Amino acid sequence: MQNFKTKVLLVEDEELARKTLAFYLNTIFDEVVVACDGADALEIIKKSFDKKENFDLIITDLNMPNVNGMQMIDEILKLIPNQRFIIVSAHKNEEDLLKLINLRVSGYFVKPLNIDNMMEMLQKAKEEVLLDKQPKIQEKTNKLLKLNNSYTFDLETNKLYNKGIIVKLSKKESEVLEILIENLGVLISVDKFKELIWNDITINDSSFRTVMKRLKDKIKDDDFIISHKGYGYIIEKVLEK
Repeated sequence: MQNFKTKVLLVEDEELARKTLAFYLNTIFDEVVVACDGADALEIIKKSFDKKENFDLIITDLNMPNVNGMQMIDEILKLIPNQRFIIVSAHKNEEDLLKLINLRVSGYFVKPLNIDNMMEMLQKAKEEVLLDKQPKIQEKTNKLLKLNNSYTFDLETNKLYNKGIIVKLSKKESEVLEILIENLGVLISVDKFKELIWNDITINDSSFRTVMKRLKDKIKDDDFIISHKGYGYIIEKVLEK
């Protein structure tokens, strides 16, 4: 398993419990952010969400001033439907447990904290977080198509990258490239391009060739589009070494 960083948010209004939990969380997770109540936590969550830096896990008390744990969880789930939680409470409230049963709750600590049980649960939660991260990274990797040593194409977003930097393409340039990507290793004729992009094979060839020239000018440092004069264009499949 690759070495992914883990980030958690601790939400606890009691100072002693907050310090105790923060200490143990820091022994397991890479980054621990602390909030004093639900309102404080929501502010932190929204700022992180705006930056696309969500928390892998939120450990929260339920009975807190300003905004209680259940209210906070409801608001968080509106932003992040798959957020994972661990609950800390002075007692197990059956009504709260029923509300939480369908959420991604990895555990429930009852105060006073049993350190051994808590550490075991936190370690298990970390393992679950890391398992969640693994397929996402692999899925992203699988969606990056290597065209040559310089260029990759994101099959999910249909974006072209030159050594990690996005290449800005016009709508027509993008359409030409996407047709070649969808037909990797297949020679595409000019008439086929005109049919697929303009829906009109009678359109002047110069319209297509202008678009193709602009596209090739943008990748001329390591051009991966091969021209077969009189036949069409192709992107050869890259053989992985």
